[in-house]
Amino acid sequence: MEPIAKERDRLLHRSARVVGLGSTIVSLVCFSVPGVLPWASYLATLPLFVLLAFALYRMGIGQSILWVLLGLASGLAILLVAQVPNGQSETRAIADAMVPLAAAALASFAIVLTNSVPRLVVLVVGVVLSFILVEFAAPHPDGIAPQAVATLVGWILASILGYWLGASVPRAARRIFSIGRAHRAERLASETEAQRRQGARLLHDTVLATLTLLAHSGVGVTTSALQQQAGDDARLLRQLRLGASPVPTSSGTYNLEPVEDSILGTTLESVKQRFGRMGLEVSWHGTGQVLLPSNVLDAFLLALAECLENVRRHAGVTDAHVTITDDETTVRAMVTDAGVGFDLKDIDAARLGFKDSVVGRLKEVGGNARLFSARGSGTTVVLEVPK
Repeated sequence: MEPIAKERDRLLHRSARVVGLGSTIVSLVCFSVPGVLPWASYLATLPLFVLLAFALYRMGIGQSILWVLLGLASGLAILLVAQVPNGQSETRAIADAMVPLAAAALASFAIVLTNSVPRLVVLVVGVVLSFILVEFAAPHPDGIAPQAVATLVGWILASILGYWLGASVPRAARRIFSIGRAHRAERLASETEAQRRQGARLLHDTVLATLTLLAHSGVGVTTSALQQQAGDDARLLRQLRLGASPVPTSSGTYNLEPVEDSILGTTLESVKQRFGRMGLEVSWHGTGQVLLPSNVLDAFLLALAECLENVRRHAGVTDAHVTITDDETTVRAMVTDAGVGFDLKDIDAARLGFKDSVVGRLKEVGGNARLFSARGSGTTVVLEVPK
């Protein structure tokens, strides 16, 4: 929510700047009407008007409370200077000229003073001082002067505007997030349903058909043909287990890449996509195409998938890096994450997950696995298999 809060504050300060600068110009025009102020008082207010305009401009850029305080101080000083010895006949005109300044230019600061307790204190002080100075300029015999009432209304309206804008932005952001989350859930459900249907068709066209033939003792099919079909089904199931998604070219016929000639890069992409669907973004670096024997490829990819599953479940991060390198005799994969890590001495020897699923699986094909980790510094696993 931090970016939303920053955008909210930027909107509030820019809105206050627009309202304040416009009102400052109007107020200066009112003070410039001949006969409202003595020439000396008018000249004394001009630098203060410049200072007020500068504070409003900088407030829309820097968003610091100091610019608010500077603007309020300069605006209140204008109200005070305007009341320095003048004839009673000019009091009403002076009070009328003060209204745009007190009820709009100064009140515009209220837009940015409603989101914290210290700012609310500044807001109250600004309201009270503006009200008192305008009321003092034109005391009304029957009660509060209309100009003072207008000043109070201006501050109230500006405060309501600031509060409404401040509350609306996070509310709109939450609604946008909810819509996005609903869209992602719907898309995930659609993808899951599509995968389920594809899996049902795939099993119906291949494995279930083979099992049906076996249940009927292979009637009408030669032994060699049945063996070939069972072998194709086994390769298909192996690819599915590794995260691949074979696509049928026609009913009952699927594109199955011979495992003996499988390109490591293509199969790694399937593993990457599989974990991407589960919320772990895998970045793949290094060698793109390496040929491995069938049993070595299976052990290598299943061990790699187990490492990525450990990252997804235990590291506390949503991304990992896999770097593939090879030389004349060996293919290596380095799985790295920037997660919470752990102390190797704290791992219970009775836990068989990494020992059997990774180390044991690779040793069966002549490979090896090495683990490096420290608490708070992430984890790195190096997998090695022979070509």
